[in-house]
Amino acid sequence: MDISVWLRSLDMEQYEQAFRENAIDAAVLPELTADDLRELGVSLVGHRRKLLAAIAALRSDPGAAVETGPVSPTAERRQLTVMFCDLIGSTALSTRLDPEDLREILGAYHRAVAEVVGHFDGMVAKYMGDGVLAYFGYPIAHEDDPERAVRAGLGVVEAVRRLETIEVLQVRVGLATGLVVVGDLIGEGSAQEQSVVGETPNLAARLQVLAEPGAVVIPAVTRGLVGELFEYQSLGDIDIKGLAGPIPVYRVLGESRVGSRFEALRSGETPFIGRQEEIEVLQRRWAQAKAGAGSAVLISSEPGIGKSRLTEAFRQRLASDPHTRLRYFCSPHHEDSALFPIISQLERAASFEGGDSPDMKLNKLEALLSVGAPAEGDVPLLAALLSLPFDGRYSPVDLTPSRKKEKTFEALLRQFASLARQGPILMVFEDLQWADPT
Repeated sequence: MDISVWLRSLDMEQYEQAFRENAIDAAVLPELTADDLRELGVSLVGHRRKLLAAIAALRSDPGAAVETGPVSPTAERRQLTVMFCDLIGSTALSTRLDPEDLREILGAYHRAVAEVVGHFDGMVAKYMGDGVLAYFGYPIAHEDDPERAVRAGLGVVEAVRRLETIEVLQVRVGLATGLVVVGDLIGEGSAQEQSVVGETPNLAARLQVLAEPGAVVIPAVTRGLVGELFEYQSLGDIDIKGLAGPIPVYRVLGESRVGSRFEALRSGETPFIGRQEEIEVLQRRWAQAKAGAGSAVLISSEPGIGKSRLTEAFRQRLASDPHTRLRYFCSPHHEDSALFPIISQLERAASFEGGDSPDMKLNKLEALLSVGAPAEGDVPLLAALLSLPFDGRYSPVDLTPSRKKEKTFEALLRQFASLARQGPILMVFEDLQWADPT
């Protein structure tokens, strides 16, 4: 079995050298574990899962291990979000730089794009010199592929901007979502690729041309699928070559301040029918909490049955009841980000804005914490949690990592206790299944 061919069939050719250097051959491959893959440098969860699934297939069908050629897939009708990414100024770079320097820059650019796309479980379908074509929804499909594609587009812009190369690099990104037929192999040898038939790839390519440097541009269809998860700038109705008429086009400015996926993605309020027993349980627990006996309630069920809707209906019934509401939103894209829900809640409570300088954010944090008369050292601890520089106002937090974690938790609990002394608190954690271990 050719390990290189096997990795390329999975679009994991970036790990070929690591596998060779660690003497991974056909005999060792079926025995690899998740920990082994981490030691080999497979840091992305999506890549590890994909490799482990392929390794499990080898264990269940050892005869498949001798196959060295790619298996021709069957064409499928899929809804895809297609991403076109273009490196700006590459022609000018080619005239100024030595070919080897240009090759190094393009390689770094390609690796940066591939890493971001892989992180969101997308597939890089083709490298076209200074362009990259990627699919979200094939071969692995998720219900939130348009959202993953938009996050990947924003991530690519930032990752390329941060690259330490001899020239400052910028990209522009076009995205489009629609039905396609995907999977037919066209071409031969190294030129072979999986074709996508439909207007979606053409639309993504056209939108990429419209984008300004560092911009991600999407059509109205994709905009409708990602709801209010992001902030947008309308570019108006634009004529796109090949389409019957003008279409609304938007530039994605960044992630929105709407923390709740339920609120960001719902298209309108649905009637609240039934659930009277569940509402009564929540109201009894609330009465006990106001009397001083706080409690926690876990609302658990399969996706889409109405957990967030139930919580919202309960919140509306408490509208005239004085209380403090704290909301924490866990995210499938931040499962490895320590205390992400806590950090996001603090940023919302302090009214951080996208254009705020670090100094302005520190001022807002101080104003937020001053209400509860924080203990000495709480502000720098929470500022460090939010990755804010102190600007000389406070001494550096000189603690061991474990002690710093303990002190940070104590500071957070003091803020909570301060609010509890002022009145009852309704504390809601949404999508707890995506909380990080911390």
